[in-house]
Parts: sequence; structure tokens; C-alpha cells
Amino acid sequence: LDYLDQKGLSDNTIVIYTSDQGFFLGEHGWYDKRFMYEESMGMPLIVRYPKEISPATQSDQLVLNLDFCPTILDYAGIEIPDEVQGESMRSLLQGNTPDKWRQSVYYHYYEYPQGWHDVKKHYGVRTKTHKLIHFYDDIIANEMYDLEKDPNEMNNIYDVEAFSKVRKELENELLRLRHYYKDSE
Repeated sequence: LDYLDQKGLSDNTIVIYTSDQGFFLGEHGWYDKRFMYEESMGMPLIVRYPKEISPATQSDQLVLNLDFCPTILDYAGIEIPDEVQGESMRSLLQGNTPDKWRQSVYYHYYEYPQGWHDVKKHYGVRTKTHKLIHFYDDIIANEMYDLEKDPNEMNNIYDVEAFSKVRKELENELLRLRHYYKDSE
């Protein structure tokens, strides 16, 4: 970064630091990355572009790695093709949230039993406040978490009557996203 500053390239260079996902280091008893828990779903994302992004800008919006391509195209002044999934994060990086920014994200892991791991097939939906996970195939199980009250996802509230309305909303959103992404078991 110092080199870019010294050579006067900072205002013409976007630096992105990220990863494809997080990794369990013993949380939930796992050393893996495939489950839909927060340790695996979270990823670092730091973007530097002094020309447009103020230092220490933060956002709590839900972003996906699918958003990287349209963001880079947007900054490059290239029209984003309709078939590109994801949304440009440019407004978020400038400290603004578009009116129609996503309220949820979809996840699907389907590779079991291939590979050396033992991660069962599952899919789910995550909002800012809750998460619903559905395991299927050779195991049928459901999990739901209140991420505000239980950020470590230790208390499954799927069958708790007080959360039945939230559960139904998440189930509906999950169906909507599966249809949107044309995904099936």
C-alpha cells in the first residue's frame, strides 16, 4: 500500500483483501469449512480505494462472493451483464445502502458422500438476525438460530413455539431463494 501511495497509484488502484470462507478451529467440534455455521460462512473483506472509499468505512449488510465480479465491473466502468449473479457493492463501500439490497443469503452444501469429510448435505437461509438450516438426504434435521441472542449458534430454536412466525418467514424465504437460484436437492 505504501508503494501505491508513493508512486501516486492509490487513486487508480482498488485493493481487495478477502477469502472464500472461514474455517472451524474446534468450534461446534469441527475442523472444517463446509457447515453453514458462522465460523464458516463469514469471510474477511477489506477494500481500499481512497478515491471513493473513506478510511474505516464499515457495513453490516449481507454480501456474497458473487458480488465481487459486478463490483469490479462497476468500478471499471463496464456494463454488468444481466446473467451475472450478485450485485455491485460500490454503494456499500461508499457508506450507502441501496434501497433494494438483499435481506438474506442462501447456502447449499451438496457434496456428501464424496471426499474425505463427513459433512452431510444441507441448505439454508441467513438474514441479519436469524438462520435456518435444513439437513437432507440420509439425515433429516432442522436447525434455527437467533443470531442476535445466540451468535455462537448453541441453542437450536427450530421447534420453539415462540419462534414459529420467524421460522415460517425463513422457510418462505428459503423457498424463494431456492427457486431464484434454480436449486433443488
